Amino acid sequence: MSAFVKNKLKAARDAINKKEYEKAKGAATEVLEYEPGNYNANVFLALALLNLGQTEQSEQAYRTAIAASPEQVLAWQGLSRLYEQQKDWPKHAEVLQRLVDLFAKLNDATKCAETLQKFIELRRDPEKSTQMQLADALALLLPDSPLYPVLSTLSPPDPTNPDSTSTFAIQTAVHNSLPTLEELVALCEHEEETTIDREVAKRRTRLGASGPEQLQREVSREVLASSRLPNLYNEVLNHPNTSDELRRSTESRLLRHRQRYLYVLPAAGEAAAQKTKVAAELEDLVNGMVLLGVQDDLAWSLFIEAKDAGSIDMYGLDILRQLVELFPSLSLAKLVKGYFGYMGVPVSEDDEDSAAVGQAAGQQDDFVDVVIDAFGRLPDSLLAHLAMEEIYQHESDLENAIKVAESGLGLVKRTEQNNGKPMPKTKKAFNVSLATSLVQYFPPKHHPRALDMITQVLVQDPDNVPCLMGRAYVLQHARKWTEAGELFERVAQLLPDDLDQGLRAKEEQAWCRAMNHDLEGGANALQEVLAVLDAVEDREDDQARCWWRLGRCYWDMGDHSREEAYRHFITSLKRSPTFAPAFTSLGIYYSEFLSPADPSRASKCFQKAFELDPREAEAARRLSEGFAEEREWDLVEVVARRTIDGEGGLAGRSDAVASARYLPINAWAWKAVGVVELNRQNYPPAIQAFQIALRTDTDDQLSWLRLGEAYSKAGRYAAAVKALERALELKPDDWICSYFIGEVQRQMGDYEGAIKAFAMVLDNHPDELGVLLSLGQAHLDLGRSEFATAYTTRAEGSFVSSVLVTLRLIDTSPGFRRVAWKTAADAIYRLSQFPILSDEDSVRECLARVVSLLSDYSVEGMSGFISTPLSLDASSDISLFTLEVAIAAYDYRISLGSLDNTTHASAFFDLGAALSAYIQRGIPEAKAELARQSAISQLKEALRLDPSNDRYWDALANVTFSSQPRTAQHAFIKALEIASKNVVTWTNLGLFYLHHGDVELANEAFYKAQTLDPDYALAWVGQGLVATANGHETEATALFEHAVGLSVPVPDADLEYARRLFRRSSTSTQLQLPADALVPAFFVLDRFCKKRPQDASALHLLGLVCERIGHLELAVENIGRAIALLEAAYEDTEDPAIERQFTIAHSNMGRLRLALGDYNSALESFQATMGLLPEELESETPTTRILLAQAQFGSGLAQFKIGELAEALTLFEAALSTASDDAVVRGHAIVMLAQTLWALGTEEGRESAKTQLLQSIESDPDNLTAINTLAGMGILTDDDSLVDAALSEILSLPIDHRLARDPGRDVTYLLIQHHLAQGDATRALSVAQTAVFAEPSRADARRELAALTLQQGASGAARAVIAGSAPAREDGMAQLRESLALHATVLCRDGSGAEARRLAQKAVMLSPWRLREWQALGYCAERRALS
Repeated sequence: MSAFVKNKLKAARDAINKKEYEKAKGAATEVLEYEPGNYNANVFLALALLNLGQTEQSEQAYRTAIAASPEQVLAWQGLSRLYEQQKDWPKHAEVLQRLVDLFAKLNDATKCAETLQKFIELRRDPEKSTQMQLADALALLLPDSPLYPVLSTLSPPDPTNPDSTSTFAIQTAVHNSLPTLEELVALCEHEEETTIDREVAKRRTRLGASGPEQLQREVSREVLASSRLPNLYNEVLNHPNTSDELRRSTESRLLRHRQRYLYVLPAAGEAAAQKTKVAAELEDLVNGMVLLGVQDDLAWSLFIEAKDAGSIDMYGLDILRQLVELFPSLSLAKLVKGYFGYMGVPVSEDDEDSAAVGQAAGQQDDFVDVVIDAFGRLPDSLLAHLAMEEIYQHESDLENAIKVAESGLGLVKRTEQNNGKPMPKTKKAFNVSLATSLVQYFPPKHHPRALDMITQVLVQDPDNVPCLMGRAYVLQHARKWTEAGELFERVAQLLPDDLDQGLRAKEEQAWCRAMNHDLEGGANALQEVLAVLDAVEDREDDQARCWWRLGRCYWDMGDHSREEAYRHFITSLKRSPTFAPAFTSLGIYYSEFLSPADPSRASKCFQKAFELDPREAEAARRLSEGFAEEREWDLVEVVARRTIDGEGGLAGRSDAVASARYLPINAWAWKAVGVVELNRQNYPPAIQAFQIALRTDTDDQLSWLRLGEAYSKAGRYAAAVKALERALELKPDDWICSYFIGEVQRQMGDYEGAIKAFAMVLDNHPDELGVLLSLGQAHLDLGRSEFATAYTTRAEGSFVSSVLVTLRLIDTSPGFRRVAWKTAADAIYRLSQFPILSDEDSVRECLARVVSLLSDYSVEGMSGFISTPLSLDASSDISLFTLEVAIAAYDYRISLGSLDNTTHASAFFDLGAALSAYIQRGIPEAKAELARQSAISQLKEALRLDPSNDRYWDALANVTFSSQPRTAQHAFIKALEIASKNVVTWTNLGLFYLHHGDVELANEAFYKAQTLDPDYALAWVGQGLVATANGHETEATALFEHAVGLSVPVPDADLEYARRLFRRSSTSTQLQLPADALVPAFFVLDRFCKKRPQDASALHLLGLVCERIGHLELAVENIGRAIALLEAAYEDTEDPAIERQFTIAHSNMGRLRLALGDYNSALESFQATMGLLPEELESETPTTRILLAQAQFGSGLAQFKIGELAEALTLFEAALSTASDDAVVRGHAIVMLAQTLWALGTEEGRESAKTQLLQSIESDPDNLTAINTLAGMGILTDDDSLVDAALSEILSLPIDHRLARDPGRDVTYLLIQHHLAQGDATRALSVAQTAVFAEPSRADARRELAALTLQQGASGAARAVIAGSAPAREDGMAQLRESLALHATVLCRDGSGAEARRLAQKAVMLSPWRLREWQALGYCAERRALS
């Protein structure tokens, strides 16, 4: 190193010592300029820069120094200080760890320990490091750390003087690593639990994530596979300073960690070997802890639960006793102690008599309670399940035994998966127990399932006695006596001296022989069994069964052995007084063999047998038959249901499974239950019962019939039809089945099919009252359906048929009178809604029969408005009389009384509703008020009887709508409280509010109704009325238009919509409206008039609409009908308003006849109009003057048309005088007066006509008709001055004003014709061009210009003009008809012959009645032929 470098380095170090950092920086820089890789110069420069605050340059200098010499510590130490100042803790920790390694390599234990101590303190700060970083740092202190050889050279710590050294903490940890190990264990345990919870929470939010349990297993497997804890636990256990308490605690932690890891490892796949290894480790650990008697409940539980034991004895009584001793408060220990007590096993070897004492003291139930209580807290214990299973088997609690066995099998599967090894013995034990329990549990219900399990067990263990017995019992129930006997014989051979299963097998073998027709052999074998069995104590039930079976053998031997059988039955009951089959046999003996029979004792025996055992089906059947004969139906139901319970019923099965698979033993019980449920209107249970009963006998016709009935009443009509058709197939002559099919068809809406079905039944059974009643109701329902679809004639016939059928029912029998009169009154009420009857004679005949039945009945309370007695001849209004008859029929129905309040309330409601309709028939006000009060009274009575019916409240509100608004509002609110979603009530409430002026509330009510049912037309009508009240006419019209388009129209909406449409067309400023603008009005008015043909106003309006759309004959017909109705109404009332309507109708009729050319008839109509109007007009209204002026004008026009010009002049002059103030009528009258004067043919007349027109134009310059007429006169006389005088003023106006005054563009037409008449085609073409320039969108102007252009030979220009004509959307078809012929001609002239011919053909197709179209087609064809 040169002197220069040394001097500069010395100067830099001195400057740093003096804190002259700029000077130090300069000296170091000079060195680096001379020697860039100088280590000390870089360190001095970095230190100077650090103190000058230039940290980035300082870090760079340190890194340069380290790169030059990485094994020197000076630069690392400086870099550590730099990161510490910057609080860059991750880099600071990295540098400290590097320094620790460097000092270890240098064997500098003190520096290494000091730096390590600093590093650990940094890691302990939770804000600067994580827990696992701290664990990694602490691991450097352990013996397996690479630093340990250096650190172990430190002297032992001096606890009395900890400040004597700077490395006391490290010295302490190195010389005693146990605290460090404990801290590491705590850190790792916390980190693993935190990691598992965090990962599970994160993965659960992923799409397609596994279930919570599976996800927990997956995450736990990943975390535990790389866990440090097992090694740490072993180090703690092997540490010399570990205390016994810590050792036990650590063993417990290690045990739980290994168990948890074992349970999350899969038993198959790549992890299978690892699972086996972990299982072996866990087993060694558990065995060691149990061997040493360590008090760790988990170790003992794992040790016990891991045993593959088929019974409690196989666990080892010593182990179980030791468990009870070590853990007396453990649930498993309590269960074992209770089990020992129940089974009489001493809990300890020193207490051999404790169990016996307990048994003697009668503590069996207490022990069972202890076991059950402990079992509830041990859901994952195989030992608990086996103990509980044995107890339930011993107690013959088969249901709970099945549940425990099923749960045990599931637990075995989970245990095998967790432990990674099979448990065949335990699994077999549960399978055997479950199979044998299923065999005995409601046999033979579960035999198929049990047989599968038995077969599986016998494949593995062919001599398994319980399964052999179980299979034999299954065969026995299947009446396969030979096969069953062979199996019982095999068991008897396996257990020849056994007094339990062996003896029972011998008994069952003997019974199979007896049932297999070897009665003597079976009886002898049973006697041999009895010889042994009677000597055994505590076997009373077995003895009773054997004696009963022996008695059955003698009973089946014949009458000569019946007494012997009786004695054996008695002996059986002596052995066990609760043996039910013996009572059943005794009952049969008393009822069938004893002479004389003793039915009382037999019934008592049957009752006792059924009381003891509901499975005694024979006793139950005989009991139910006896109760049925005594008509004790409740007792029949009790017996049937208990019989079903005795055979297992639907226990443990869903309804669907029961209906589909369950095959009952006692079908009669299910039939009885079905009938009971059907009578109680519990249709789903009834359906289920009949379905199950039909599983036994699919050809049971009565069950199919009842099933169909239940289906129909439950609303399942398709299924009902299928069931009833099956019943009819089984018994074709069963009229009840046909009747039910008809009922189902009626409920489905197939009324015609129902009527046919009822009629077929009545052909063979004409007096069946129920069928007659249903037929009448079917006719009524059919009529309602036909009336709703506008088939009024058919509906009328259906209602008449309903009345006639019901009268036939009333004549046949006095029964069903209430229902019959209800049906008849409803049908008559419906007939009253027909304004015109198509077959009035049949209706009159029908009403006469009803009136004759009501002749002796006085309609009390209604004599003030209904004449009594009712007389058809005294009434001129058949519709009103029909309604009166309906009211009388409803009142008569009330007089018949009722069996319940609901039906009685319905009768009062029907009468009130009929009276409400009676009020609307236009009767005198006095009668209407009396009828209204009576209707209110009837509806209030209905509400008193049934206040929860919203229809009654709504009807009361409608009756009091105007007269009692407070009552009406209250009734509406009550109706909505009962049925808040009734759209009818909401709409009626809206109409109520609208009627009484509250538009806002009305709008809210209508909006609610629309929300509930958007297709309810009356709600839209209400909204239209609200819009009208608010002055929104456009919106109102749109709402009415929507209302009339709905599926169920409202007649009043039809009329209102038509009026609005007609009014809009009448007040439109456009004279040329689309041709189909009034077609919707025509259709809705036609629909309205069909429903209300007596409405003169609607007929009149329909006539005017027909006039507008060109149906003049139909217009005359409708207005003629209106005139006839008005004339009849005026004769009855002489109302001036009706007279005025009559006058207007005649005036319109005259105008229509004029249009049809029937001038004489038109003259008659106008003369009738003038005759109805007063001659003196001074005091009359303007309307009267206009009517008279129009009549005079029309009469004059008629006279003009028939050639009576003088009379026409007189009438036109009279019209001018009458219409002096009406410019429109006066203008038309002047024009016609001028035309008449012109028609006289005299020069004086023509001059007078011109004078009249000139004066009219002068006084009324807007009279365009007069202007056009005067111009026409000028054109005819070739008087240009007259034409100019007529058109000068209108031609001088601006174009927009001119078009406004001439909407029909008549002036343009006259000018063109005038110029053409003068032979000036150029000026005519100029006028047409001006018109097109002013209105280029008008198709008629373009056609006129194209025609003129074509006439001048410019076909190309004509084609261009007409091609730009786009028909308007509103009248597109009309414009197309006008344009096609011209367009075809233009194309033909222009050389496009094929296209021209196609357009000409289309024109002919659209308007075949017009000559011009045919001419165009002929012209195109001619040109084509010439070409």
